[in-house]
Formats: sequence, structure tokens, C-alpha cells
Amino acid sequence: MKTILFQGDSITDCGRSREVDTVYGEGYAALITAALGYEAPGAYKFLNRGIGGNRIVDLYARIKCDFINLKPDVLSILIGVNDVWHEAEIQNGVDNDKFFKIYCMLIEEIKEALPDTKIMIIEPFVLKGPATEKAWDFFSTEVPKRAQKAKEVAEKFGLPFITLQDKFDEAATKCEPTYWLADGVHPTLAGHELIKNAWLEAFKAL
Repeated sequence: MKTILFQGDSITDCGRSREVDTVYGEGYAALITAALGYEAPGAYKFLNRGIGGNRIVDLYARIKCDFINLKPDVLSILIGVNDVWHEAEIQNGVDNDKFFKIYCMLIEEIKEALPDTKIMIIEPFVLKGPATEKAWDFFSTEVPKRAQKAKEVAEKFGLPFITLQDKFDEAATKCEPTYWLADGVHPTLAGHELIKNAWLEAFKAL
């Protein structure tokens, strides 16, 4: 049985249990668990260790207990929007250069400890919504910068990179942005389905 570990912030967390590993939350991690669990019964163990509010520095602080010690066969990481959001709200964000530096340290140390683990990097994303419209110029400038750095991390280490901003932008032409991202950051169920579909496409290409 192979272990798939989902890591990130509230978009990954999505109400998952801190006590029971089989309560995956209500987001894309749960949708992926359902899809793969149905397609390949008993082939995978799923773990969700997303924590709401996390930035890249918070993931790095958890590298031993929530990454390396869990020894996943597949590791999925979605991080970046809080590195911007926390700056906009409480001046406690992570700037672009530091985001890249810490992300590289995270991946480098995981690869050293777990050389056989396959790592998937997911692009952070944002749309205009109740949480983002007041500082939209900042969000719309800075989140793409973190997305670019996440892509550069994937390229540096030869990892799959799952693009999402283009998919959410396209989806927002079909229905208002809040249909997909309730507040401009957190996906609705339809938004999580979009992430799930992009993730599975990349996973099946591994």
C-alpha cells in the first residue's frame, strides 16, 4: 500500500481531523481520496496534514513530524497564498525571494531524507472576492509571483507542476469568481473539483 500525503494551508486542511487520519476534510484531498480509493481499492493510504493559515515557513517548521516521519510515497504540496495574504492583513507575510529559498530548502531536505518519494507541486491561485478585493492590486501582483517561484522550485528539482490559476481564470469566465473561490481564496466544492481533476491528471502521468 502506497501512502499519499497532502500538505498545505487551509485549502488543503478544509476541516480535516487532527485525531483521525481517515477524516480528510471537505476539499480536494477528500475528493482525490474518494476517486483513487474507488478506482484502486486498498492500493493507497491517504494522509492530510494541511493546516489553515500556514505559509512556506510553517511547512518548513513541520518538515520532520509532518513530512519526513510519515515517509510518503507521493507528496503533494499547495502553499503560497498565505505568504501574500498575511502580509496584506497583518504584515507577517513571506517575501518572494524568501519564499523561493525556503521552498527549495524544504524540497532539498525531503529529497535527501526520502529519495524515492515522488513530489508534486501545486500552483497557488487567487481570484477577486470578498477577502481579496480590498487589496486586489496587491493580491493580483504578489500571488502570481509566488506561483512563478513555485514553478521555479518544480523546475529546479524536476518535479511535476500543477497549474491552477489559468484554470480558475477560465472557469471565472463561465460563472462568477465566487462560484469557484468563495472569498477569492478558499475554493467552493466546485473549485475543489477543479483542483481534483488537475491533480489526478498530473498524478496519472507520474
